[in-house]
Amino acid sequence: MFELMFCSLLTIVPDYLYRRYVQGKRLGKEITFFSIWYELRWGITGCLMLTVSLITMIFYFHPATDSATLYYRTVPILPEGSGRVEEVKVKFSQPVKKGDVLFTLDASRQRSALETAKRKVAEVDATLTTAQSDVVKAEAQIQEAKANYQQAKDELDVKSELQSRNPGIVPQRDIDKLKVLVDQRQAGIDAATASMQTASLQVSTMLPAQKASAEAARDQAQVDLDKTTIRAGVDGRVEQFFLRPGDLVAQIMRPAGVLIPDGAGKSALQAGFGQIEAGVLKEGMVAEAACISKPWVIIPMVITSVQDYIAAGQIQGGQQLIEAQSTIKPGTILVFLEPLYKNGLDGVTPGSSCIVNAYTSNHEEISAAHTSTGRAVALHVVDGVGLVHALLLRIQALLMPIKTLVLSGH
Repeated sequence: MFELMFCSLLTIVPDYLYRRYVQGKRLGKEITFFSIWYELRWGITGCLMLTVSLITMIFYFHPATDSATLYYRTVPILPEGSGRVEEVKVKFSQPVKKGDVLFTLDASRQRSALETAKRKVAEVDATLTTAQSDVVKAEAQIQEAKANYQQAKDELDVKSELQSRNPGIVPQRDIDKLKVLVDQRQAGIDAATASMQTASLQVSTMLPAQKASAEAARDQAQVDLDKTTIRAGVDGRVEQFFLRPGDLVAQIMRPAGVLIPDGAGKSALQAGFGQIEAGVLKEGMVAEAACISKPWVIIPMVITSVQDYIAAGQIQGGQQLIEAQSTIKPGTILVFLEPLYKNGLDGVTPGSSCIVNAYTSNHEEISAAHTSTGRAVALHVVDGVGLVHALLLRIQALLMPIKTLVLSGH
């Protein structure tokens, strides 16, 4: 309506003034209800064409949408394992800090496993202490065997020397017994050395490996026990938390509740624009938003990101071929907007529905030296008609409470 009234001032009014003061035709006389089309046909035709062109230019170069929302991510409250609830620490709707305990599960099995793992570590430590004692014992046995060997060797050498100097002075039977005794004492040294090597291998390799495995099992048991205590991952507020002691919870079941992080939905606004505006929407464009949860307020915004794909074209692998006609409703281009000024979204409830206008600015191209005069004038007109859209947004913001509270059927 505003565009039609504006265009009529440039077309129908001049046409009527020409008919009235140049041709001398008067309303109710020469210009009647039945002859108005014939008399003002040029002005009416020009008005309609100019109105359509103006509306098209406004909505193309300064796109608008009412599909804008402050989306936010919620964190489902779920345990990593499964079990029955033992104790609930928070209420239905309660603020929590990161690390606060939300609820605990029955951990009798995990505690038993942890105690068993701890006892296994203690058992390996005791075995290691015993093995270290065995190493000391084996070293002493080696020293004893070497001393006995040396004693038998010395006695054999003495009697062999006497036998070589005075044959027959020492019975050959005694010398043979000493040789056997020396070999026996050498075998004792070898056996003691093998025992020490076995004990050393247990101390240096086998038992440390067993201890490491036992400690890993203990740590895993501790992790499993810690998983029975469900904590808040971020600062926020717990909502829809109906859990009670005795309830059975698991990851495949419904969440125990949701955790809404602090600041969720208060930093950016997402808006879906029509596909025809894909060539107009750019990062850095100035925009304005009006939200139903904060009426009569225009929030200056700036486009920070434009999603370069449309969700309506998303497909998943299946058993049937894709049918193009199945996508009846065209998707929109998702645009991310942030407030132009700090704390610009204060007072806007996350999830609130908003209306967004984006405005094309050609200032740099107009100021460029290579831009022709005709193009500069056309770009000035494009930028100037954005004022009409800004005015329409303010009218919508003004009428939004009335439309919601009065005209919606309350």
